[in-house]
Amino acid sequence: MNHSPCNPRADWIRQVVEHYEQPLIRYATRMLGDRERARDLVQDTFLQLCRQPQEKLRENVAAWLYTVCRNRALDICKKESRMSPVSDAETAAIQSREPNQEQHLETQEAAQSAKYLLQNLPDQQQEVIRLKIAHDLSYREISEITNLSVSNVGYLLHTGLKVLREQIAL
Repeated sequence: MNHSPCNPRADWIRQVVEHYEQPLIRYATRMLGDRERARDLVQDTFLQLCRQPQEKLRENVAAWLYTVCRNRALDICKKESRMSPVSDAETAAIQSREPNQEQHLETQEAAQSAKYLLQNLPDQQQEVIRLKIAHDLSYREISEITNLSVSNVGYLLHTGLKVLREQIAL
């Protein structure tokens, strides 16, 4: 690989890592229950990215990254025969590179309440809601990641969000 300062591929990979590293770590931590293992998994995901042709992934990089990360996390969970959720304290300890931390603090109470309600939904509904809301992925991208049809993703999102709205209204 050319290490010159004008290497467009290296710049693209650097930008992808900067944009997706922290969200992928949060996603993998949620699945694995361990931030350090999640970091290792995300690092492995980016190594796999480096082996892929850039042209193949340019339009679909988010779905590809989340799919690779998810599949590897599921493999790890199957191997260990368990999947433990992350506690709220551990989730709060995950540092974000995202700006606007003041706004985040203002909405923390609402987020804690939503997390509690979200945990009462079936696993598939939880996953598609998190991918849509927390990771801002499209239905198509969520479909590719979860191996569900786009219409099934839409149904799970609609049903899960309807239940959440009803519970919040109580």
